[in-house]
Amino acid sequence: MPVFSPSVETLVTELSKMPGIGRKSAQRIAFYLLKISKEEALSLAEAITDVKEKVSFCSVCFNMAETDPCHICADAARDHTVVCVVEEPKDLLALERPGTFKGVYHVLGGRIAPLDGLDPEKLTIRALLERAKSGEVQEVILALSATAEGDGTALCVADRLKEAAVRVTRLARGLPTGASLDYANPGMLADALRGRQDVG
Repeated sequence: MPVFSPSVETLVTELSKMPGIGRKSAQRIAFYLLKISKEEALSLAEAITDVKEKVSFCSVCFNMAETDPCHICADAARDHTVVCVVEEPKDLLALERPGTFKGVYHVLGGRIAPLDGLDPEKLTIRALLERAKSGEVQEVILALSATAEGDGTALCVADRLKEAAVRVTRLARGLPTGASLDYANPGMLADALRGRQDVG
């Protein structure tokens, strides 16, 4: 005999499909939704509906946006000669937060992961190459994860970009400001040594 009513069971099942949400977490969220007022629950449902109806991908950079092109691509004050390549829209948000990068972006939609069924053709690499060949782009910055998959994706993208006469760079890696050597992992130390600079 089911523990929950059919509607609650359906809600728990749907919530548990979300990344990082197991069945127990889904149950907690479902109970929270049952406790809040009907108005609050319907407001959440409306927000989800609005996102699905209004948000799509920018045809230029593939970031999530309610306009096409997105506000970053449409901004004439940005430096359109420098394109920063990221894996997901959340990575773009992280780079925008400090407010120091004044170029534009390109969202790949993930990284190459054959075991997860993500090959280069499922990413927006071809569209990036077309942008790089347009003549406006002078530099492409690869701001991808410091993982084996991120490195593999960066190598693939850099190789494809050889067709375009653009400079291809990668974000510097290494020790963050204020970090102590004894807390750094081996990969971080290796990156710091490889990326060392002249003093003075």
